[in-house]
Amino acid sequence: MSNLLYIIAVLLILGWAISFFGYAAGGLIHVLLVIAVISVILGIIRRA
Repeated sequence: MSNLLYIIAVLLILGWAISFFGYAAGGLIHVLLVIAVISVILGIIRRA
């Protein structure tokens, strides 16, 4: 399950980076980043 969270987090961060540099998605890019950070934090908490 934790591997899935990290995969999702990496995909969301990549999507955020692509959107950020493409200026295509507006505020959505920041939502993607927040979701990715929350996924990483949840993975760390569940592993500890």
